[in-house]
Amino acid sequence: MPLKLNELIEELREADRQERIELLIDLAKSLRPLPARLEALKDSTHRVEECQSPVFLFVEPADGVLEIHADAPIEAPTVRGFVSLLVEGLSGGTIEEILSVPDDLVDRAGLVEILGMLRVRGLTGVLRRVKREATKAEIGRSEGSGKSAIG
Repeated sequence: MPLKLNELIEELREADRQERIELLIDLAKSLRPLPARLEALKDSTHRVEECQSPVFLFVEPADGVLEIHADAPIEAPTVRGFVSLLVEGLSGGTIEEILSVPDDLVDRAGLVEILGMLRVRGLTGVLRRVKREATKAEIGRSEGSGKSAIG
């Protein structure tokens, strides 16, 4: 798991319940806006369907790493905070680092204790989507280099 993401998860895990909520809200405020070129692409292709809140996700390969961009509504601060955590913690990471992120990241961050099951399911869906998009980027990279994407 990328170091930056691990640091953010540790900070959440070590915080008490109220501090976790406050940390998520702080992260929500720090989510950078989508670049203008991506704003126009907010459609069903980029929407994370598992999440009740409209979350749009873009994963782009750039010089051996992945850049992650996302948009989530300010009216859903816990969702937006988790999305910001993923953007901050994973953007600039390699495909391998992103795929190594544990599937139970929401639980490891201690968010299951403060969020309802629907939110937890939605946030888990956001992480799965990032990993799925990273896999697509890896396949594209393999095909582009003439290597087989199949073992």
